[in-house]
Amino acid sequence: MQTPDTLGIIAGNGVYPRLLANSARKAGVRKIIAAAFTDETDPALAQRVDLIEWMRVGQLSRLLKFFRDQNIHHAVMAGQIAPKNLFDLHLDWKALLVLAKLKQRNAESIFAAIADELKKVDVDLLPATAFLEDSLASAGLIAGPKLSGREEEDVDFGWKIAKEIARLDIGQTVIVKNGTIVAVEALEGTNDAIKRGGTLARKGCVMVKVAKPHQDMRFDVPVIGIETIRAAVEVKLRVIAIEAGKTLLLERNAIVDLAAREKISIVTR
Repeated sequence: MQTPDTLGIIAGNGVYPRLLANSARKAGVRKIIAAAFTDETDPALAQRVDLIEWMRVGQLSRLLKFFRDQNIHHAVMAGQIAPKNLFDLHLDWKALLVLAKLKQRNAESIFAAIADELKKVDVDLLPATAFLEDSLASAGLIAGPKLSGREEEDVDFGWKIAKEIARLDIGQTVIVKNGTIVAVEALEGTNDAIKRGGTLARKGCVMVKVAKPHQDMRFDVPVIGIETIRAAVEVKLRVIAIEAGKTLLLERNAIVDLAAREKISIVTR
């Protein structure tokens, strides 16, 4: 990919938008602007970009106008929107019109529709991994002890189930213990699924997180952050299995250090 001169960031919560801005700057992007969302985006992002505009989730017309006014032709979606806020949207007329056309309203269909609207104002939505290729999980054991035979079996079993729920667009994460699925991720997100599954399994369970079978790398890519590891530590989870080449490890060194310290294995396939 040729490095664009300017970049727009559609900034959700967490450290992802900040890390993206840092990496894009290092790659040679001259001007970075961010569309930030009230009660979602970390205000610290303002220190990493040239211009930030705050809006509410659901103000699609304002987002499009902002990018058009700033002459932005390339953008990246970075960071999530808290699930609870998806039921408290203040939709503008453009967003209402877009949603009205959708037969199914899931993450993939909504994000794809937004990408189509961006395209209409000459904005290409780049892969969510753009400028962060070094953060993609590599193959093999990334941290922690080698898996036991039982843990390997749980990863195999969990992988098949996770791929199926991902295909159905329910979620991308399952929690397994001794051949039993104890939690399936839905709208609550990975970290809450870990806490729920870990509470049920008590300790020593396995988490499997996968990409969708036909993952659109522009949005909703699997992400593991330091908060994921902290959630795993809290419930004494033993293994985190993720998909190589399709999962972002944000703040990789911190993730590996904490996982190794807590004897949590991070493995990819």
